[in-house]
Amino acid sequence: MVLEGSTDVGTPGSLGLRQTSTKPPRILPAPPSDSLLLGKEPVKYGELIVLGYNGSLASGDKGRRRSRLALSRRPQANGVKPDVVHHISTPLVSKALSNRGQHSISYTLSRSHSVIVEYTHDNDTDMFQIGRSTENMIDFVVTDTTPGGVAGEGPAAQSTISRYACRVICERWPPYTARIYAAGFDASSNIFLGERAAKWRTPDGLMDGLTTNGVLVMHPAGGFCEGSLPGVWREISVCGNVYTLRDSRSAQQRGKLVENESNVLRDGSLIDLCGATLLWRTPAGLLRAPTLKQLEAQRQEANAARPQCPVGLSTLAFPSPARGRDVPDKQQPWVYVRCGHVHGYHSWGCRRERGPQERECPLCRLVGPYVPLWLGQEAGLCLDPGPPSHAFAPCGHVCSEKTARYWAQTPLPHGTHAFHAACPFCGAWLTGENGCVRLIFQGPLD
Repeated sequence: MVLEGSTDVGTPGSLGLRQTSTKPPRILPAPPSDSLLLGKEPVKYGELIVLGYNGSLASGDKGRRRSRLALSRRPQANGVKPDVVHHISTPLVSKALSNRGQHSISYTLSRSHSVIVEYTHDNDTDMFQIGRSTENMIDFVVTDTTPGGVAGEGPAAQSTISRYACRVICERWPPYTARIYAAGFDASSNIFLGERAAKWRTPDGLMDGLTTNGVLVMHPAGGFCEGSLPGVWREISVCGNVYTLRDSRSAQQRGKLVENESNVLRDGSLIDLCGATLLWRTPAGLLRAPTLKQLEAQRQEANAARPQCPVGLSTLAFPSPARGRDVPDKQQPWVYVRCGHVHGYHSWGCRRERGPQERECPLCRLVGPYVPLWLGQEAGLCLDPGPPSHAFAPCGHVCSEKTARYWAQTPLPHGTHAFHAACPFCGAWLTGENGCVRLIFQGPLD
């Protein structure tokens, strides 16, 4: 940990914090570079998946701008850890931070006083940075996601995502623990918390702070598997401490410190960057998720059952994901999202007095949205490999019952202080009493 020096504002100075470790020595495995030379796959710490995309960005995954990123052990460690604290005059901050190779966090306390925490290289960790910036120090470029799975894939004029939103620090040795921290280092290897940013001295004399719109984290209760429930949203500080939420995302008054919780990411942890939400999956958790081959087998099995439109008696079939997701296929199944009855497409039954998208189901007479069904293709968003039996309302994305019910009861941050459940495959806000519906197919008459 970093210990501050004198709290006397008028006395600039610095304090070295290098202390002799009392931990017993440990035997480390062979360096990762050795395994790379032998052609082995590098250790994977986990994967980050952006909610609101069904397998890839609308324009395709390209380089660091993609819907999913695997974090793997680097050939050489690039992690950093706190080392030395300086108390200096604020006008001298730029000169003190002129060394581009020195990572540091600057806390501006007043016009005359700043605290700079220098960081040093950490051989035991790898650092991955996430943000809106396309600069080289950002490993995962994330842009704002709007309901319906459309993103501003260029620089957004009104984006609420920080250019250097957060950083994930992963331990290079088992159990490969990953931790989340607010803010990332810029091109000069610095993090600046200006005079108006929320920052404070902690009870043990350290410095900490929050970013403008904050980094929120939610860990599911019981893990990301059968029977898991949504947890409580918290805010993560620049130093990785956990706090209750502020009154609004950009409020200067921080929440209360939650001492019995940590910034360690678990399977199914959600990270909200105020404009996009990421899901963290561990390698062990991904083994429980369906594979793309399993999803394709489920599609073919559903089509082999030859479901029929109960009125038009035409055979329905889910299209191949390779065909695209923009225009429904002629045999595409459609659903009345209020009741779950699956039909082929037709143009009758409109109830425009109830709304432009309202249709009356010919089987049960319930009136509601009538939408095409699309299979969920982002396997990492699924809790289990169960059959595609439920659809989200009102978008029509199909997945297993456990997956649908989990996301339907998971509130995702929206705006400055609102929360809404949303479809994980497209980001559309869920509607209706349950947010999802069980699909009712009719088999072939023969």
